[in-house]
Amino acid sequence: MGLFDKLAGWLGIKKKEVHVLCLGLDNSGKTTIINKLKPSNAQTQDIVPTIGFSIEKFKTSREGQAIIFVIDSSDTLRMVVAKEELDTLLNHPDIKHRRMPILFFANKMDLRDALSSVKPVDLRWNRYADGKLQFHDELLLERLRSREDQGLREFFRALSVCHTVMVEEKDGVLLYQAASPDEEALVTAARNLGFVFLSRTQDSVTVSELGVERHYHVLAMLDFSSQRRRMSVLVREPEGGLKLYCKGADIVIFERLAPDSPHRDATEKALDGFAEETLRTLCLAGRSVEEGFYREWIGEHHRANMATQGREQELAAAYERIENNLTLLGATAIEDRLQEGVPETIRTLKRAGIKIWVLTGDKKETAVNIGYSCKLLSSDMTILEGKDLRTLLEPAQENNSSNSNNAPRLSKETGWTNQELLDLHKLGAQRKALVITGPELEFILRASDSAGGAHGQQVELQKRFVELASSCPAVICCRVTPLQKARMVELVRQYQGVVTLAIGDGANDVNMIKTAHIGVGISGQEGLQAVQCSDYSIAQFRFLQRLLLVHGRWSYIRICKYLRFFLFKTMSFTFVHIWYSFFNGFTAQRAFENWFITFYTVLYTSFPVLTMGLLERDVSDRASLQCPELYRVGQYQELFGYRVFGVTMLHALLTSLILFFIPFGAFLPSSHDYQTFAVTVATAAVFTVTAEIWTWSLPNALAILLSIVLYFTLTFMLHSFKLHQAWPKDFLFPGASLNALRDPYMWLIVLLTVTVCLLPSLTARALDTVLRPPDLHRVHSSEGQGMSVSAVELRTGFRRDQPQRRSSYAFSQERGFGERIASGTSLGKGKGARGARRQGLGEQQ
Repeated sequence: MGLFDKLAGWLGIKKKEVHVLCLGLDNSGKTTIINKLKPSNAQTQDIVPTIGFSIEKFKTSREGQAIIFVIDSSDTLRMVVAKEELDTLLNHPDIKHRRMPILFFANKMDLRDALSSVKPVDLRWNRYADGKLQFHDELLLERLRSREDQGLREFFRALSVCHTVMVEEKDGVLLYQAASPDEEALVTAARNLGFVFLSRTQDSVTVSELGVERHYHVLAMLDFSSQRRRMSVLVREPEGGLKLYCKGADIVIFERLAPDSPHRDATEKALDGFAEETLRTLCLAGRSVEEGFYREWIGEHHRANMATQGREQELAAAYERIENNLTLLGATAIEDRLQEGVPETIRTLKRAGIKIWVLTGDKKETAVNIGYSCKLLSSDMTILEGKDLRTLLEPAQENNSSNSNNAPRLSKETGWTNQELLDLHKLGAQRKALVITGPELEFILRASDSAGGAHGQQVELQKRFVELASSCPAVICCRVTPLQKARMVELVRQYQGVVTLAIGDGANDVNMIKTAHIGVGISGQEGLQAVQCSDYSIAQFRFLQRLLLVHGRWSYIRICKYLRFFLFKTMSFTFVHIWYSFFNGFTAQRAFENWFITFYTVLYTSFPVLTMGLLERDVSDRASLQCPELYRVGQYQELFGYRVFGVTMLHALLTSLILFFIPFGAFLPSSHDYQTFAVTVATAAVFTVTAEIWTWSLPNALAILLSIVLYFTLTFMLHSFKLHQAWPKDFLFPGASLNALRDPYMWLIVLLTVTVCLLPSLTARALDTVLRPPDLHRVHSSEGQGMSVSAVELRTGFRRDQPQRRSSYAFSQERGFGERIASGTSLGKGKGARGARRQGLGEQQ
């Protein structure tokens, strides 16, 4: 074989063995980098610190020898040490005189305090810069300060003028307040690059443009709404010209561009790139307005604004008239990172059998990439959208309009043919994900005004869509309005009959939250509108898994067990009276003492049931998160339903028969009286009910002990001779309990009765455990062996400095501050606005 190896080496067929030296300081990430260089099937998931050194061998297609020097970008204190080690390495005799490629790998660049490989631009020339922006495009800043590129200046001028941000000056520092953190971020970015929003009054905006202060007279503010998805401002420049600046969603802005608008293709390409990086985008545009057109339009706008009927429609028509023939100025992209633990939470909820639909106002590309990043979509899924989606939905209209006898027979519930239903149920196995946009969804959601066949077709189309979406493991609705979000939830409730939960953090989610069965609001930077309209409030999305899988599941178990055992103890007690009535001639004589009947529900058996309803835990919170499949018992109503109700009634009926007839048969040939019989049955009933409610927990054991102690204590007290002598008509059992409980025969009957009563339930539990071991038993076994759970909540390994919130667009979905700004109601003197002092409007309210 040595000869063949040499021959292969001479011919260049044999691959050379490559030696790559990976060096760096400790904790710089050398082992992680080597692990990533390996083939995917050879990579390890758990990276541990390397003690000493390690050698890894794996195949690679690259030839040659090299050095990888890893630098920890976040370890700024040891940069000097890293440089010294690198100098020592380069001066080593084995390396100094050799030509060897060296790769400098700057690791941990995603951390907050990491050093950048590019030197940031010095912005100290701008006295209004906040010092937080790390900007690296020096060429763009030079073009901006040279004042040669007017289009670039117009872009930043639009950012600093077209908004509803309020400003306050405190200790010489400008503080911005906005309805959306994204809008504040855009104004702050323009401020750091020289276009500083200084002040605002009712009808003016003051901006410092590269050190030159300019006052713009605001003639009209076309406010943002969820339907318009854009906002505009009409201003008069200091030179006297009229300008309209508009910003909004790309699809809205592109529809209103002039045919000869420049940079359209380049901007669309940039928007696609931003969407692939899951950035949230806005487009900015503007136009010059002629004086004559303005005078005509402002009169129309004033009439629409003062209209008493149809005001919104008239304003929308006036807005449409001026928001056209726009010139594209540019686009913005804002990074809105997912909160910590979102992928893990979604994966856990999916394991629990919860279907997750994403309703967002982001672009389709952005929404899809976010779906991949949060693990809602996976690489093995096929996206069902556009033409494929229409192909599945269109046959409903064709089949409904056809009167041919050969037409396929439709299902009455969904309108699908039998073959289509079979194909539909295969979608889940085929891993299809449905992605639909707002305009496509509007066609499905809109209801026909006619009461004839058109309306029937629309309802059938909606049924088919909901059935199709429910069959897919993932659904993403993008570019949807708040109204469409609410109507989607309404469709699911109407045609699926399931319990819906809506979660959101902004005003655009309020309608959806109020429409769902359960609304959850996330308190964050988008305001408190969602929280105020929700049933539950959480601080971060990852807390949803604990809300549902732990507290939600415990609550369901407690309520179901409380209802079951309360029904059992009450009905088993009541049926005894029925059986006794057959032997007392259906008279008013009771099977128990009057005081026992009074205290049976209030004291003797209430504490175990209440303890179970308040503190019951079948498994720990760790186990609930570790095994989310346990949540499915609530979805299938396994703990309470018609079947459980019937079984509970039969169990109570059987228990009452045993409680009555065993003591009755035992006392029938003896000389014991009615009072002894009543005490015996009562004692057996208390022991049986408390034993049935027994669970292996300290609170439950204490509650049972308390119930038994109260029973014997109160029984002896109520059967005393003194009470009988004082109130003979109320206390009719003097000394009955003392005489009965002294008799061993009575205790034998109680023991026999309780044992026979418990046999059916114990047998049923044993058979259920042996024949059908559910997940619960496996979790109990795992807990007994020591379940390896590191924390109560699942956490991602990637740590971020501050969790951010998501919203549909780069500004708030609620109506903006335009009306308040135009009316002056938001410019109180308590705000200390610079413009109020300058223009003398500080007293306006």
